[in-house]
Order: sequence, then structure tokens, then C-alpha cells
Amino acid sequence: MARAEAEELAVEQALALVGGRDRARGQALRQGRDRTTGQTPDPANDQARNEAPPPHQAHDRTSDQGRETRDQARDQASDQTRDRARGQGRDRTSDQARDQTRDQARDQTRSQVRDQAGDRARDQTRSQASDQASDQASDRARDQTRGQADGQQLGEAPASTENPPPSPYSASDTPAPAPAPTPPPSPAPDLSWGRARAVAARAGRGGPTAVVRLPLDRALGHVLAEPLGALTDLPSFDTSAMDGWAVAGPGPWTFEEGTGLRAGTAPTTPLPDGTAVRIATGARTPADTTAVIRTEHAQADEARGLLSTRRPVVTGQDIRPRGQECRSGDQLVPAGTVVTPAVLGLAAAAGYDALPAVPRPRVDVLVLGDELLAAGLPHDGLIRDALGPMLAPWLRALGAEVSVPRRLGDDAGALREALTTSDADLIVTTGGTAAGPVDHVHPVLAAIGAELLVDGVAVRPGHPMLLARLSPDGPYLVGLPGNPLAAVSGLLTLAEPLLAGLAGRPEQDAYRALVHADVPGHPHDTRLVPVVHRAGRAGARDHVAPLRYNGPAMLRGIAAADGLAVVPAGGARSGTEVEVLDLPWAPAAPWTEGCFT
Repeated sequence: MARAEAEELAVEQALALVGGRDRARGQALRQGRDRTTGQTPDPANDQARNEAPPPHQAHDRTSDQGRETRDQARDQASDQTRDRARGQGRDRTSDQARDQTRDQARDQTRSQVRDQAGDRARDQTRSQASDQASDQASDRARDQTRGQADGQQLGEAPASTENPPPSPYSASDTPAPAPAPTPPPSPAPDLSWGRARAVAARAGRGGPTAVVRLPLDRALGHVLAEPLGALTDLPSFDTSAMDGWAVAGPGPWTFEEGTGLRAGTAPTTPLPDGTAVRIATGARTPADTTAVIRTEHAQADEARGLLSTRRPVVTGQDIRPRGQECRSGDQLVPAGTVVTPAVLGLAAAAGYDALPAVPRPRVDVLVLGDELLAAGLPHDGLIRDALGPMLAPWLRALGAEVSVPRRLGDDAGALREALTTSDADLIVTTGGTAAGPVDHVHPVLAAIGAELLVDGVAVRPGHPMLLARLSPDGPYLVGLPGNPLAAVSGLLTLAEPLLAGLAGRPEQDAYRALVHADVPGHPHDTRLVPVVHRAGRAGARDHVAPLRYNGPAMLRGIAAADGLAVVPAGGARSGTEVEVLDLPWAPAAPWTEGCFT
């Protein structure tokens, strides 16, 4: 645009120069004509001549008019030339301006696109950096707040805010400041439900297994620490399987009235061929006995002292031979077997007075929360403690030895003292596992140097559950959420596999069943839903049906359930199989002493 204006100005200057030259030439001709006639140019005289031109100037006037006409023509041509030049200049300028405008618009559009893309990338980078910085700052602030709250509540002196004392070093001798500590990493994401259970099971089996010898009357419900081997043959001698007659050789057989063999007595002489003797079930058979004839199959003639049979006699019939069940040294049951009443009977028959067993894990239950009532109706924002009465018998049903639950309220100092003085194998806490102002579990664990093995599980309800080891050789801690069904979820996710490992129980295969209805799922996490088993109709398979009232604070559903369905993320369709966790009182659960005693 500037170049076009410069070209137009040059054209105008050239035309003005041509016009000025023509006017100067005309003026010079007139002056020359005046000198020829001897007249001095005088404006007054010129004016007089103009007002009354003499006759001899008619020719000059005519010449002047011709020159004026020629000058006008020349000026008109000059104007037309200038106009054409201007038009061409404007056309060129317009074309150049249009091209330049188009180029500028295209360049501007490209620049805007590049700028927008750069702005988006820059904004995204800044946003990510800002989010990361915000997360790190939030983590540092939370850790600092927890640490300060811990120190104040656990009796530690707060950091001084006064000016520090003057340094004994000179300015040149002052040591360089220590490098700033690396900010703590962001919290790890919640573990999957299956991985969290595996971590708990592995922790329970990580240490050496203790062995105690328990009398038979105290071994019920414990787990065998060693395989149970036979100490003798079972049975230890040949015995009669039925009440009847012990006979030798072919019949008929003679017998003596009033004689016989009872359990607990041993015959002194072999039985001769062709003779019989009365015998009771479990009695030791005499040497050389061919068979035992049941009482209902024998016909005794008391008057003649003869015995006959209505059925053929097979050698060895109704005799339990020695070692029929086992020989001495045979393994009766493996290690890890739960001692049931039947195992007690087998051990006694095999000659045991005491059994090698794994001690029951000792468990302390700590109930946290100032809002909990031990009795009466809820009032004024206070609610009944549902977990204290529920957890102790549930943990006993899982094979633990449980102390009386203790209520600590929201007291960080009391919690720390309880954790550091416990001699239990496992401590179970209720509530306080989140990050609220009175949730003290995380800060106290950090203050005593505990190791977090599980800090959050991708399961609903109950995802704030945790598993920690208080010291390398110290007890474990399972932190349960405060909502009742969420606590049940944590109990079966972490406490049950941990206790199974501590008690020496073998891992159980997953049990699966058809689900009878659609079960909604969480978008990302596993759900544990109370279910009840139903028998199939007309040859159909048994299935489980989901129950209502399955919110995290509800117990109505679990009270009517005999299992928890493990629903994967996204839900389960009716007719598909889901894993089912049996509850301790369900028929399929392993037997324990009295289940809740």
C-alpha cells in the first residue's frame, strides 16, 4: 500500500512539472513580444491595455487566444494522462492491495491456528503442571497437618515458631543449607479386590508357624500344625462286626449254653473246628474263627446244643480284620486340617491324647468414634455402636481368640497407646481410616513407623480399608471403615484371609454360583452384594439371589444373607456365574467350634 501511494505521488509531481514548464514558456513569449515592441511590462499599463486594447494588438490577442486554447488542450491532455496514470496506479494498487490482503488473511489464519494449537498445548502443559503441583502441595499440606496434629495429640512438642538463635559461624563459615527434602509421592491408587486379598493372605503366611500341643478337649476348632499319623493299626485286632455267633469250620456247630464273648474281653483259647460261641459287636474274635453268623441268620437248638444257619457261610464274613482302616504310621489327615468332632474321634481311636495345633490368632478390637452409644436409642446426633457387638463373634467364627472390644472414641493418644501395648496377633479398628479431622488411624500409624501393606481397595462398599504391619515382628492391623456393611466388606477382604494364614488354614478354592437377577455394578470397582442361596426347580441348578438393603451403612441385607456375591466392575447379568464368599454361619463354611463360641 505504501509503494502504491509513492507511485501515485511521483506521477502527480511529473505532471505538475510539465504544466509549470508550459506556463513558463508562455510567459517568456509574451515578455519577448513586449520587448520587440519597446514596451516595458507594467502591470498598470497592462491593465489599461486590457481594458482598452488598441487595434494593433488584435493580432496578439488572437495569438493569445490560440495559445490559451493550445494550453487548455495541453492541460486537458496532461490531465487525461495523469488520470490514466492514476487509474492504472490505482488498479495496480488495488490488485496489489487485494493480493496483499489475501496473503495477509491467509498468513493471519495460519498464525491463528498455530497460535491456538500452541495455546492449547501450552494450556494443557500448564494445567498438568498446575494439577501436579497442586496435588503435591495438597499432599505436603495434608502430611504436615497430620504430623502437627499427631505431635500435639500424642504429646509431642510442636515446632517452635520463634526466631532461631544466632549462628556461631561467621557469614563465610556458615554451612551451606541442606537440600530441600523430596516431596512425598502421591498416594498409590487403590489395590484391586483380588490383589488386596492376596496381599492379606501372603502376610498371614509370611511368618513361622507356632505349634502347641493341646489336649483333645481343647483342640476343637484349631488347625493341625502337623500331619496326623496313625499310632497303631485300626482296628488293633480282629473284631466282630455284628452280634451273633463266632464259628470255626463247617456246620452244624456245637455250643455251650451260658458262655460268650463280650467287647473288652479277650478269649484265652482258640476256637476248635465244629464249635461256636456267642459274641458281641466289637468283641475280639478267638483265634481260628472262620466267620461270624448274625443272630438273625442263625438257628440255635438249645436242647441239643446245636447251631445251624439259614444262609451259606462265607469265610471272614462280619469280621473286621486287624488294620482294615489303617496301619500304624499311615497319615490320617494332613496338616492344616481344621479339628472337627470327627477329627477328634479319629485322633482318639488312633491313640492320641493331645494334638499338635496352631494357636488361635489373638485379636484385639478397638472401636473408634465419639458419636457411638453402647446402649439405648440414638439421640442428639449419637448412634448405636453396631460393630462392637458384631465383630467379636464374627472373628471367633473365623477361628480367632478375641478379647472384649474396647471403645476409645476419637482419641489419638489412646489409640497410639493401645497399638503399642497390645500383645495380640491382629488388631482390628473400626472407623477413622479416611482423612477427616478426627480420623487418626493414618497419622498414628505413621507416628509409630508402621508399614502400610494395603491402603485402600477398589471395592464398594468399604474402599477406605487398610492393612498395616506395626513392626517387623509385631502385630498386624486391619482398619475397617465405620459404616457397618463397609466394615463387613473389609472383614472378608482383609481380615478373613489374614486370619486364615495366621491360623494355618489352607487356601480355599473360589466358589462360584449362578446369579438369578441382574446385579448393577460400579463403573470401575468390585462390588460385594449380600445374596441368599436358592434351590433350583425341576432339575435346574442352584443359584443365588441378590438382596435389597445393601448400602454401606445397612445391615438388614447381610442379616438375611448366607453369602456375598463378588460382582465385577460393570455388573453381572442374570444367569451368569459370580464368585460367592460364604459367611461363617452358612452350611458350606468350614466347621468351627459352635461357630460363634
